[in-house]
Amino acid sequence: MVRMKSRVAAVAIMVAGLGASGLTAGAARAEIKLGLGAPLTGPNAVVGEQLRRGSEQAIKDLNAKGGVLGEQVVLIQADDASNPSQGVAAANKLITQGVVAVIGHYNSAVSIAAAKVYSEEGVVQISPGSTNPQLTEMGSHTTFRTCGRDDQQGEVAAQYIAKNFPKARIGILQDQTTYGRGLADATRAALAKLGLKEVVYEAVTVGDRDMSSVITRMKDAQVDFVYFGGLHTEAGLLVRQMAEKGLKAKFMAGDGIVSNEFWNITGAMGNGVLNTFGADYRQQPVAAEVVKSFRAQNYEPEAYTLYSYAAVQAWAQAVTTAKSTDPAKVADALHKGSFQTVIGPLSFNAKGDRTTADYTVYQWRDGSYTEVK
Repeated sequence: MVRMKSRVAAVAIMVAGLGASGLTAGAARAEIKLGLGAPLTGPNAVVGEQLRRGSEQAIKDLNAKGGVLGEQVVLIQADDASNPSQGVAAANKLITQGVVAVIGHYNSAVSIAAAKVYSEEGVVQISPGSTNPQLTEMGSHTTFRTCGRDDQQGEVAAQYIAKNFPKARIGILQDQTTYGRGLADATRAALAKLGLKEVVYEAVTVGDRDMSSVITRMKDAQVDFVYFGGLHTEAGLLVRQMAEKGLKAKFMAGDGIVSNEFWNITGAMGNGVLNTFGADYRQQPVAAEVVKSFRAQNYEPEAYTLYSYAAVQAWAQAVTTAKSTDPAKVADALHKGSFQTVIGPLSFNAKGDRTTADYTVYQWRDGSYTEVK
């Protein structure tokens, strides 16, 4: 891992080299480097694109208004490919390039691994999509997220199930990732508090294409409600193959399936699928102008796009409050302040979590998801 002192030395050498080449200080343009850590390739590249689009547009809009502290902001990107080891490498890459804060990552396991690097190096991290509680339970003063937590999401799912399917024979599945297992277990615990016990608890493996064995076990147990902790690809395959194999069970998942890619896998078989997610800010007046701007570019700002945009907004406003890009001062400002963003007023508690939770239940129909009233 690269350390601060080595980076300072590297910068000093670079400056000396510039001086030797005859460049003057006045020729350089002041810029603030903001990092993006995201799955730009791999199984969740579609979500990485959301993080990239949201961050880029927020920075573009900031710069059009004069930037931050009178300086322009530039986005430095690093691909984590949804892999924790690659996430650590991405974190080190961003740090060596001199970023003062990072928007990212998406996958909880990646964010948790990278957070240790950012925390040690004193760099602010704001995740738009990592919901596992462990991320902010590690005690880092510089770690934040604009999304909610799985224990909050699991409570909403469990309450919905208990109210609407009180006699269901429940099967709980998870994909063995930090996110998927964590969400499934949080929902399982919340169901237990409400007096509901699953009849099947099974795991699938990310990358598996054949879900027949776990579907057979659920059919044998007469499961009629399936809760899945995992992402859109495995969820889509489960829904499709359940229908093909005649398992007529209601299917529910979390925010990991909020992607058009889910529908691309299921087609009409995805009609009626439920999921939890935060409020759809595309429908809120506070985000109207930004949403209009995205749509003018023929881009629909779904899922984590606006969460990423809001992360940049919160960071920029905290920098303005702190009158500095120094990460320690910015982190203090983030913990103490309230920020106006495209996802509404945003503030953080001592752990770096949002002080408000807005999870609700959605249902898929004909390629889109709408809130269940």
